[in-house]
Amino acid sequence: MSEPDGHCNQKDRFVFASYATLQTLDPCMAYDTTSHQRILNIYEPLIFFDGSSVDQYKPMLSTAVPSLENGGISKDGLKYTFTIRAGVRFHEGGKLTAQDVAYSFKRYMIADPDGGPIWMLLEPLLGITSTRNKNGELLPDIFTKIDQCVSVLGNTVSFHLVRPYPPFLSILCTSVGVILDKEWAIAKGCWDGLLENAKKFNNPKMGQEPLQKIANGTGAYKMKSWQVSKQFIFERNKQYWGKKPPLKIAIFKYVKEWSTRKMMLQNGDADRVTVDSIHIPEVLSIKGLSFYKVPQLSVSGALFCRKINNTANPYIGSGRLDGKGIPVDFFSDAHIRKAFLHGFDRNMYRRDVLNNMAIVPTSPNIEGLPYHTSTPIYEYDPYKMIAHLKKAWGGKVWKLGFRMTIVYNTGNEMREAAALMLAENMMALNRNIQIEVKNVDWKDYLVNYRNYMYPFFLIGWSADYADPHNFMYNFMHSKGVLGKYIRYHDPDIDHLCEQGIKIVDPIQRRAIYEKLQQTWYEDAIGILLYQTVNFRAYRDDISGFWLNPIFSDDWENLKNLHRR
Repeated sequence: MSEPDGHCNQKDRFVFASYATLQTLDPCMAYDTTSHQRILNIYEPLIFFDGSSVDQYKPMLSTAVPSLENGGISKDGLKYTFTIRAGVRFHEGGKLTAQDVAYSFKRYMIADPDGGPIWMLLEPLLGITSTRNKNGELLPDIFTKIDQCVSVLGNTVSFHLVRPYPPFLSILCTSVGVILDKEWAIAKGCWDGLLENAKKFNNPKMGQEPLQKIANGTGAYKMKSWQVSKQFIFERNKQYWGKKPPLKIAIFKYVKEWSTRKMMLQNGDADRVTVDSIHIPEVLSIKGLSFYKVPQLSVSGALFCRKINNTANPYIGSGRLDGKGIPVDFFSDAHIRKAFLHGFDRNMYRRDVLNNMAIVPTSPNIEGLPYHTSTPIYEYDPYKMIAHLKKAWGGKVWKLGFRMTIVYNTGNEMREAAALMLAENMMALNRNIQIEVKNVDWKDYLVNYRNYMYPFFLIGWSADYADPHNFMYNFMHSKGVLGKYIRYHDPDIDHLCEQGIKIVDPIQRRAIYEKLQQTWYEDAIGILLYQTVNFRAYRDDISGFWLNPIFSDDWENLKNLHRR
C-alpha cells in the first residue's frame, strides 16, 4: 500500500509550485513542457539524454545506445536496432516486451492528432509530417506503411528510416519515444492492434485521447493523483527496475500568483518555484536557497494568425473592420503586422522585464543552434507604427480604429508584460484603437489557439532536438506545429523548410537556414520576445538535478533528486 503524502516526512518529499497547468498524459497528444515532465517521469523511452548533453545518450529500456560501431545503426543510416531490456515491469504489473515497444510507436503514428508531436516520428520513418493530406483525408496505404517501418525480431526492435536522419536518436528521448504496455493501452481504448481498424483511432480530438488522465509506465515514479488546476502528485515506484529513487513523493502545485509562490519558498513550503525573470531580484536575498542559471534552447514569441475563427469568438469584437472589432483576416495585411512589430520596445523589455537575464532573438533559429545568424529587426518606433497603420487596409484602420483582445496564459508575467506593452503602445497612437489584455489557463489556452480563436497568441517553443529544422520548420512551414495555427503558407518557404532536413551538406544547409531567417524578418511573421535563460531557485538542501538546455523550467528528473 502506498504511503499517504500527508504522512511522508519532509526529507522524503519534493514540492514544486508553478503556474503551469497540465493538459494531457497521453504521449500521442502531449506537446507542451508540463505534459512532457509528467510523462517522462512516469514512462520511459529506449534511451535518454546523458546528463546535460543534447547529443550524448544513455540506455534506458534498451540495453545499449545504437551506433555504427556496435552495429545498432546500419552503414547506410537507414536502420536503427534496439535490444530491449529484460526484467522490466509496468506499474500495473505487465512485463515489458519488444511487442510493447513496437506497438507504442505504431499507436502514436496511427493516432497522429492535429497539432500533436507525431510528425517527429513520421518524418524520419515515412518522409511525411502527417498521416492526412491538406484536406484531412488519410494518405493511401498509410497504416500499412506505419506497420512496416517498425519491426520485431525476438527481443529486438528495428526502425526503418526513409533516409538518413541525424536527429533520430534525440527524438526518441522525448515523450513520443516512451513505451506503453500494449495490453493495458488496448484495454483503455487505444488502437486495438489491427490495421483494418486503425482508421477509427486516427486524429483523436484534444480532450478525447484515451490516455489523457491515466498512466501506466515503467518509470521510477507513478501517478498518485491529479487534481486538475490544483496539483499533481507522484509517488515512488517500489518495483522500479533501476536504482531506487530517494524521494517517496513529489508534489507539483498549481499556484498562479507570484506572491504566493514567493511566500512558499520563503517559508519552506516549497522546495522550488517558478521564478520569472521579472522577479529574480526578489529571491536573491532569501536565505537558504541555491541559485542556478541555464541557457535554454527555448524561445517565446507573439505570432499573428492570418485567418481567425469567427465562430462565437469573443476576442475579435464585431468581427468587422468597423471600429468595433477586426475582420478574420486582419493580420493578413503586412502593414498591420509591421505596426505591431514596431510597437515592441525590445530594449525596455530586456531591461525592465527580463532583468537582462534573457536574450531577445532575431529569428526562431536562436543562439546555440547551428547556422544561427543575426537578422535585421523592427526597432520600436511610434512614427513607423503610425505610417504602417495609415497604409493598412487602404487607410481604414487608422481612420476607424479597431478593437481586439490579446490573450496570454495565466501566471506568465513575462508574456503578460509583452501583451500590455504592445496594447499600450498601440492605443497611445489613436484613441479609436482599443486592445484588451486577458489571461486564460494553459489547458484552455492550448485548445483555443489550436482552434484559431486568438488574433495573435503568445507561445513558447522548446527544442525537441538541437537542430534548426526543429525550430524553423515548426514556425514557418504551413504544416508546422506553430506555422499551421497562424495560417502562414508560402510554397517556396515550405520547400526550403523540407530541404533543410533532407540535405546533409552543411554549406547548403547554412544557405537554406540563412534564407529562412531573412524571410522571417521580411514577411513580419511574428514578434520574438525572449530566448530563455532559465533561472532556478532551490532550497539549499536539494541536490541531484540535471540542468539540460533542451528542457524548460517545468522539467525535473525526479529520480535523481535527493536531500542532503
